[in-house]
Amino acid sequence: MSSNNEIVPGFDEEKDESLKIRLQKIEGAEGVLVLYLNGYIDTYNSNFFQKRVNRAIETGFTKLIFQCNGLTYVSSTGIGSFTAFLKAVKPRSGDLVLLEIQPKVYEVFQLLGFSQFFNIKDNIDEAVDFFKKGASSQASDAFPKIFRCPICSTKLKASKPGRFRCSNCKTILAIDNSGQIFLG
Repeated sequence: MSSNNEIVPGFDEEKDESLKIRLQKIEGAEGVLVLYLNGYIDTYNSNFFQKRVNRAIETGFTKLIFQCNGLTYVSSTGIGSFTAFLKAVKPRSGDLVLLEIQPKVYEVFQLLGFSQFFNIKDNIDEAVDFFKKGASSQASDAFPKIFRCPICSTKLKASKPGRFRCSNCKTILAIDNSGQIFLG
């Protein structure tokens, strides 16, 4: 098994006891990286988390699978980190998938309205298949898309991909070719 530093040079330069990350490269799936998360993500360690994952993205891994079964807690700041990763990989034809989210962690995603932004799969095989089939090739049948604003829950309709404002709270939203919605 490869060490983290062999997969992403310098990945383990910093350590944080509250969050351990183990990397696994998927052979035969270019740009796909599994990140096994163990611990919690909060305001105090989210900067550490973002630096580590951004290092992987800069190394060329744009299809990220977060194995979350060892993740016991995520604050709203931690969820903001996942959103930042999504914004970083989307322009590079990437995406991210979350696996095996603990119920109380998933509840935070739902309460903040972010569960609809992320691809959530049951196991690694499903996640790898998602990337091998081409995450963004599911475009044309996604529109028109009716959804709720993640901030104010206003019902909205998008006829095509792009950026627009919520008619109620004026939050800037973006919708990609596959119909996924994210802030910004």
